[in-house]
Parts: sequence; structure tokens; C-alpha cells
Amino acid sequence: MNVMVVGAGPTGLTAAVELARRGVDVRIVDKRAEGSGFSRAVGILPKSLELLEASGASARLLDEGVRIQRVHVFQGKQELLTVSLGQQGADGGFILALAQDRTEAILRDCLSNHGVAVEWSRELTDFRQEGDRVFAVFADGATEDFDYLVGADGVRSRVRDALGVDYDGINLPETWSIADVDANGWPFDKSFVVFRLDHGRVAVVVPLEANRYRVISNTDNALAALPLPLAVTNIHREGEFKISVRQVDRYNVDRVYLAGDAAHCHSPVGGRGMNLGIDDAAEFARRLADGTLEGYGESRHARGRRVIKASEGLRKFVTSKSGINAMLFRVLTAAVGRVPALQRGLGRAMLYD
Repeated sequence: MNVMVVGAGPTGLTAAVELARRGVDVRIVDKRAEGSGFSRAVGILPKSLELLEASGASARLLDEGVRIQRVHVFQGKQELLTVSLGQQGADGGFILALAQDRTEAILRDCLSNHGVAVEWSRELTDFRQEGDRVFAVFADGATEDFDYLVGADGVRSRVRDALGVDYDGINLPETWSIADVDANGWPFDKSFVVFRLDHGRVAVVVPLEANRYRVISNTDNALAALPLPLAVTNIHREGEFKISVRQVDRYNVDRVYLAGDAAHCHSPVGGRGMNLGIDDAAEFARRLADGTLEGYGESRHARGRRVIKASEGLRKFVTSKSGINAMLFRVLTAAVGRVPALQRGLGRAMLYD
């Protein structure tokens, strides 16, 4: 049996690793010339670490990443709440923060241990399905056939477009901004910090490694939005981005399957995007090995729908410009701060779906 994986981000690499370690003949291609040097997604949840344990990737991720065990919530400069994730258990009471480019590099190394390398500058342009074969057509004119094809090629997926499945949803109007920086003296070097600001604005600071941080905001300048000083010594990257909230109506057509951002996308609020893609990929590999692929589409669509609903609910609440919501935010954070059981419940919700 042979499988073609299109896209060498975390989702595609997870699919390739999980297939290869099960003895499946797998190839993985990407139209880019090399892996991204950007640190896009940064939070790796306990379930993802569990899924990647058998391949050996988790141990290496844990060696490099920062274990985030607390979340600090501010209203402006005033701290309202600290949630300890460590209360959820010594083994899983943290979110692992690591730049996405390092996560991808580790997954590529694990894949190479199985004798598989990413085929860079290899662009899929089309495919056709005939019987029990998928014929993939590449930009150089070559055509090759496979038992299955997995589209993990992102929000602008060529595989999804060629399948003709609907990618229903909306584009949010606001612009978000991002900055990856080196900084000295930030007191929350092992914590997520969430700032709720006036008029529905938010800013989040996440450690990436020693003295390196990711800052995200729903404003046009993430660093300027911070109400507390961050002593920046170097800027690795700054940029702006828009958010779409979408999900395909079908996760597969016959022998071609979709996973990760090719199948769903949503806001970064809640930190579920990359983790949901890893989960998609791992389930595809497991179901292929178990002979239960017919259940993949229904299972992943339901899972994606739940994650998108939760992520959107949280985004709308936190970024609401309503004065009533602002008051409710203060009331709820005060209540959670006074009741340990509520803190434990919130901490668990941050770690597990």
C-alpha cells in the first residue's frame, strides 16, 4: 500500500510519520523550496504529545519546548486571575510552547528515521481517481499513482479545490497582528499572559524559548497594544493577518482525504488549530491501519465542528465591545479566582476538549 501526503506542515508531517512507523509506504511533497522559518502555531496540547509519543517526537519536543503551567489574565494593567494548569496532574498539567518551525524540524527528523524525506519544490497540480487508484499530476508533468492521497496543504489547499468540496464559513473583518521578539526581564517567562483591553481589544504573550516571545493582538500593532512594558532586544518577525472561520462539508471523496487547515480553519483563540490538524493526521493513519477509514469523515467533521464552535464562542466573548460583556468578564474571573473547583475546571478546559 502506498500513500501520497501533500503538504509538509505539522499535519502532513504527522500523517507521514504515523503512516511510516506503521510500515506504510508513504511519500510527502510540498511546493515550497524548504520548510518555513516562521513560528506560526506555538502551543502543543497534552493530547498531541500523547499522539506523537510512539514516534519519538514527543520526547524531543519536550526537550526543546517551554512547559507553560500558568495563565495570567489581566484587564488592562490589573491582574484579575491566575490559573494553574499544573493542578491537572504532573504528567499533563502544562501546554508545551515551541515555535512551529522547530516542531516541523523535529517531525522531519523522526520521518527520516523511517527513510522518508520531504520532496521539496514538488507541486501537485491535479489528480484523478480511477477505481482503487489515485493518479497524482505534478507541475513537471509527471503522473504517479497511489492507493490514497492526503491533502494537508493548508487553507488554500489545491487538493480541496480539485475535490470540489465546499469550504463554508466567513472571513472576519478585523486585522490581527503578530510579533516574534527577544526580550529581557519579562516576569512571565513560563506563563501565557492574556490582556483584555478597552473596546474589545486583546493582546497575548506566549514564551517560545528563553527570552523569546510571541505577541498576538487583534490590533494592527501587537507590541504597541501591550499595557505592560516588554523590553524588546530583537524583532524576529512582525506581520498582520486576517482570520477565516471555515470547515469543509466532506473530509474525503473516495480515496482522497483532507486534514488540518485544508479541512478547517478558525481563530487562534484557544490554541486548537495545529493540534486539531495533528489529531486529524493521527486518526487517518490509525484508521488506515485498522481498516476503518470509512469512519474518518464523520468523526473528524464532528470533532472540527466542536472545536470551531468553542473557539468562536471564546473569541466573541473575549473580544466583545459590549459594556455588559466587559462587566461579565470581570465577574466571571473574580468568581473563578475565589473558587478552586472553578479554577481546576477552567485549567482542564484549556488543556483538554
